[in-house]
Amino acid sequence: MAGEKVQHTFEVQEDALAMLDDAVKKHGLDSRDKALRALLDYCAEDGDWDEIFETVRCRRC
Repeated sequence: MAGEKVQHTFEVQEDALAMLDDAVKKHGLDSRDKALRALLDYCAEDGDWDEIFETVRCRRC
């Protein structure tokens, strides 16, 4: 496994946990942690940060 991992707690909504659980099942991942790391790696390497952080999304309005 590449890179040292540190343990940290995040607050997310229930639907975000469900999304991570779906990713775990669909892609045969080991855990929610792995799913979240994959999403973070994607954002860091291939994500358009302006699109990610400047686009207004209203999932919980």
